[in-house]
Amino acid sequence: MIVVVPVKRVPDPYERIQVSGGAVCLDDVKWVINPFDEIALEEAVRLREGGAALEIVAVSIGVPECEATLRAALAMGADRAILVEHDGPLEPRQVACLLQHVAEGEGARLVLMGKQAIDDDYGTTGQMLAAKLQWPIASFASEIVLEGESAARVVREVDAGRETVRVALPAVITADLRLNEPRYVALPAILKARSKPLVRTAPEELSGPSGWPSMPEIELVELVAPPARKPGRRVASVDALVAALKDEAKVL
Repeated sequence: MIVVVPVKRVPDPYERIQVSGGAVCLDDVKWVINPFDEIALEEAVRLREGGAALEIVAVSIGVPECEATLRAALAMGADRAILVEHDGPLEPRQVACLLQHVAEGEGARLVLMGKQAIDDDYGTTGQMLAAKLQWPIASFASEIVLEGESAARVVREVDAGRETVRVALPAVITADLRLNEPRYVALPAILKARSKPLVRTAPEELSGPSGWPSMPEIELVELVAPPARKPGRRVASVDALVAALKDEAKVL
């Protein structure tokens, strides 16, 4: 069974991102796999290690430098990779359309992906993809158990607690942070990833005669960095703290 795992190239969340001229300054930024996608990939590898007959295909859509992202995914355990080369930002509906063509072209039975990307925080690509494929979706998964190639039992993290659902395959499943903790990748796996197959394609080649929505519909109007926090101050006593919270902060 083929499992498609989308992996997005995002800035390292531990780096300080600067806003300049109404845009994010990405000069000299370190790039990593979107953490939610990394969790989804780890889960696909664990399912295969648990006995499921899976072929894991990692997919990334973006600039040529995304090859490094895919090589990292191959080092984690993906069998092969597809890079859909495109310059510039993409909206969730555009990504969903391209992933639809990948899933259909690969004959995938499962798309396992992060619930959101940490750079734009849209959190809608999985739902849009499921709608385009006309597949069921189980989102915010914290546990996944495959029942052969016919269904999957998924535990979901919801506001009221934990919800267990069963979805027929093919399906889309989006990963929550609680699903697993990705493994440390050893040097031999990194070296082996260099020889694993990686195919490059373009949106027009991938979509074929049916095409894809190449024109964006969302315009970034303004991007403003959050204001700097006011410095804290020391107080001499508990009474002074209570007075400050009551008279200045107005929280008591």
